[in-house]
Amino acid sequence: MDLFSRSWTALRTTVAELADEDFSQPSGCAGWLVRDLVCHLIIDAQDVLITLVTPAETEPTRDAVTYWEVADTPPTGDDPLDALVVRLAAAYEEPRLLRFHLDDVGSAAGRAAELADPDLRVGTRGEVLTAGDYLSAYVVEWTLHHLDLVTHLPHAAGPPAEGLARSRAMLEAIAGSAFPASFSDKDTLLVGTGRRAPTDVERAELGELAAKLPLVLG
Repeated sequence: MDLFSRSWTALRTTVAELADEDFSQPSGCAGWLVRDLVCHLIIDAQDVLITLVTPAETEPTRDAVTYWEVADTPPTGDDPLDALVVRLAAAYEEPRLLRFHLDDVGSAAGRAAELADPDLRVGTRGEVLTAGDYLSAYVVEWTLHHLDLVTHLPHAAGPPAEGLARSRAMLEAIAGSAFPASFSDKDTLLVGTGRRAPTDVERAELGELAAKLPLVLG
């Protein structure tokens, strides 16, 4: 749960430090500009708040790894919900409004996470998890979207090393196989989730694992 807070704080800090012109740059998410991704983060923060106040009485049906639904086709940006985010982001008109809303709702989500009992059972997406597992799953969400945020912004700070390492470990658990030791944590996440294609050398090192990729998490 501490790692959730550190990853989320790092992501929100990077957004807060972006220049206005950075918001109109492309992100690592297909069809989304940086401003669209920031709008999505606001929605994510709302989801965290909603989930942490949605207690469940039944036994958990998912954990931090099985929380994720895995597809093999990366998003194209044409999905109606993806398109809705673009329209919502455009409605903000000014980057400062996006920054303010993310800071406002994001800070609340961060405080709620710090106060949550990790053993509390919560409901989301028709499933039940402990709050600890739910917040652990979101370390992957924050880390991947932090990478998306800075894809075309080399001056912006990236995700913390511990978040990258934890996300790699979770992706390997999802894949049921370790990625080559020669892959950095960042490259493991980018290649493993289809954010970039492996080079010929990387594909050879991946061996049979290459046939399982990409692991598109949703």
